[in-house]
Amino acid sequence: MTAVWRNRVAAAALAAVIGVALGVATAWAAADPGKVLHTYFPTAETGFDPARVSDNYSATINEAIFERLLTYDYLARPAKLVPMVIDAMPEITDEGRTYTFHLRQGILFTPDAAFKGKPRELTAQDFAYSLMRFFDPANRSPYAFMLEGIVGLPELRLQAQKTGKFDYDAKVPGLEVPDRYTLRIRLKETDYDFPFKISHTAYAAVAREVIEAYGAESMAHPVGTGPYALKEWVRGSKIVLEANPGYRGLLWDFAVYEPAWDTTLVAAMKGKTMPQIGRVEVSIIDEPQSIWLAFEGRELDYINLPANFKERALDPDNRLLPALAQQGVTLYQAIDPDLTYTAFNFRDPVVGGFAIDKLALRRAIIMAYDHQSEIRVLRKDLAVQDDMPIPPGVVGYDPNYHTINPYDPDLANKLLDRFGYKRGEDGWRTLPDGKPLLLRIATETGSLGRDFDELWQRSLERVHLRVQFDVSKFADNLKAAKACKLMMWGQAWTADYPDGDNFMQLLYGPNTGQSNNGCYESKAFDAFYEKARRLPDSPERNHLYLEMTRQMEVDGAWRTGVSRMRNQLLRPWVKGFKKHPILHAEWLYLDLEPRR
Repeated sequence: MTAVWRNRVAAAALAAVIGVALGVATAWAAADPGKVLHTYFPTAETGFDPARVSDNYSATINEAIFERLLTYDYLARPAKLVPMVIDAMPEITDEGRTYTFHLRQGILFTPDAAFKGKPRELTAQDFAYSLMRFFDPANRSPYAFMLEGIVGLPELRLQAQKTGKFDYDAKVPGLEVPDRYTLRIRLKETDYDFPFKISHTAYAAVAREVIEAYGAESMAHPVGTGPYALKEWVRGSKIVLEANPGYRGLLWDFAVYEPAWDTTLVAAMKGKTMPQIGRVEVSIIDEPQSIWLAFEGRELDYINLPANFKERALDPDNRLLPALAQQGVTLYQAIDPDLTYTAFNFRDPVVGGFAIDKLALRRAIIMAYDHQSEIRVLRKDLAVQDDMPIPPGVVGYDPNYHTINPYDPDLANKLLDRFGYKRGEDGWRTLPDGKPLLLRIATETGSLGRDFDELWQRSLERVHLRVQFDVSKFADNLKAAKACKLMMWGQAWTADYPDGDNFMQLLYGPNTGQSNNGCYESKAFDAFYEKARRLPDSPERNHLYLEMTRQMEVDGAWRTGVSRMRNQLLRPWVKGFKKHPILHAEWLYLDLEPRR
């Protein structure tokens, strides 16, 4: 018996004892320490404190470690909410302004020194505390914006800003804990999307003892109730998770929704106790060639096919090549509910503001960008162009909407001429006052970043605009963007929940410093948004989404990009895989067979 296995058995015995002490039944998850999943992130993580991170890769790890009130059915399409740590779906009263959640009893945090050797059960107060953390100014939380409607939380933040200290013992009217296992959330206004919002990975439960014990180092000490725990972390290089021996277990019992793919999954997985995989090793691999070579060498169990390696895996009709099929590789394809975009900093002295010459400059830059070359050459036709800020597959998307800022270099040149951006003796355009004009685009390292830089440079040369690329790490760019310090930056947003509100809020003025990385503050847009978020999914709300889209296009707030096609290549020993549109840590639902 290995040392790892002995420790795991001992931990399992402890969990069983704890369960008896609490008077509840514990389920020993069937995780096998010999089953090791090898996967990767194309960009480095930032840390693992749910209230303090916003990047997709850190959130993926948090999803495996922490738990929320609600989650999603693994196979259901469109995405369907289901209970996670609650007994049933929440009680909704007061016309969508009050939500009551009843927690399951006996759910335990993984053991940690902060608990001083005692078992620690998850309670409703843990969720109340966790939600309060988003309004503590010290956390600078990027995800407070979706909780602004909870009665009393914004006021608590204002009080902390005045006193310099956040009062975690204060009574918040919108966070009631009538008993140990009941949480009642009261909102200022009707919000029919609130169940989607509260299911987001960021709003998982943390233990107050852990946060207070580790303080600023909580990013490196995640302690949750989920199926996995952090075993090893080498920043920007490697993340290792091990199955939580005290996890209650999940029965793999999902219905077929898409027979062509789901039937095989259900036949292979139904009835298994999850997780089956005992260890997940995540490598940070930012070069597409390295990703492909690692998959080819069987060092990665599955990958999202890098676009510039399409010819190595797919034929012109995007079907799997016979050579890979003969190896038992399978292909899962879907359009992700995501959106790429380039944001202009509206506080920047060169491209920002609402003066008519600034609007003309931004719209000319947008019209100069060669979208089709991006899709055809850089993305190898594995993406679809987005004309509006809501992508396909998300509620509120309108396939009939067409952008007013299409690719048109000739019109872009005329627009720049009309508003005083004249060409100097060196051939480059100047500002209307004759001063030099230099665009600065923030970018990241890696060959894909360089390819996009070259496309931008060629596009802007067509309209005689000079550009400089400022290369930095993603985390540094993200921090600078939230402080409104980047002139232009290309980003992507993957749906937190499958509703257009989740994308439109990226342009909402009060979200500047949180999710609004372009610092766009339009009174007209904000008025449309505030009216729309009080409505359920309806034709009236969809019309408001179109009004918001037209407004942000007139203002030149973004260069709206693409939604990417996911081409997931799976080795034959990976069982149970189906990429969820919202969830990202699918490891809980997978199994590994011996390699053949």
